[in-house]
Amino acid sequence: MTIPSDKPLELQGSLWLTAGDENFGGAGRLALLAKIAECGSITQAAKAAGMSYKGAWDAIDTMNNLAGEALVERQAGGKGGGGTRLTARGTQLVRNFQHVEQEHRRFIERLGRQSAGLADEYLLIRRISMRTSARNQFLGKVASIKSGAVNDEIELDVAGGHRIVAVITHGSTQELGLQAGAEAFALIKASSIILMEGDDATRVSARNRLRGTIARVQAGAVNTEVVIDLAGGAAVAAIVTNESSEALELAIGKSVTAIFKASSVILAVPD
Repeated sequence: MTIPSDKPLELQGSLWLTAGDENFGGAGRLALLAKIAECGSITQAAKAAGMSYKGAWDAIDTMNNLAGEALVERQAGGKGGGGTRLTARGTQLVRNFQHVEQEHRRFIERLGRQSAGLADEYLLIRRISMRTSARNQFLGKVASIKSGAVNDEIELDVAGGHRIVAVITHGSTQELGLQAGAEAFALIKASSIILMEGDDATRVSARNRLRGTIARVQAGAVNTEVVIDLAGGAAVAAIVTNESSEALELAIGKSVTAIFKASSVILAVPD
């Protein structure tokens, strides 16, 4: 979801009551009770509260049952053929709820005034909440796009001064709306990462090289997961065979370079 730049993000909150595990009601049901007190009629109160006559009585029956006593009672006779009114308990409940709701509104307003950076925090929460099977996720901005007849080469600047190159179809570039300066995620599976010792000058066809220091080594029955800390606070994870880990003598503190092909990079964009 994109937040309109001309509309500030504001805090909102709802208040409701529970009885045990049951939802007693919130502003809607309590508004119905208040309208009953005001109108003296279920029909008029339901209409004012935007509810059907049956829906209003269903809500009242539920509230009466959960409260353990009547909150609404019928009045027989009279010029209009009777009506409906709140019991003393119902009147007290409406009055107390309105007081609590007023305090809740003041609390939300105070909290909102203290949340000047709420939009930025919201976007950050959305980013870190993204779920994907790719072990490595980098957020960056598109630095350049080289268009081809079938595929495009996308260069992405990520935190720490690193650059990741991806090759995707031209159709995908258009579908994702990629252009210079746009935000995008680079996703790389840990199994697509190849490790080299230090800044090995060996020439390889892989476009992407990220140099760092091994922070964690977790050996399994067949493979070993290696996490490399990169400059700027980012990290990249690689899955290598146990034999490769032993041959390279991978250990915490050792300098290595993570390399991966541009075709191994999946690009995604924020909603």
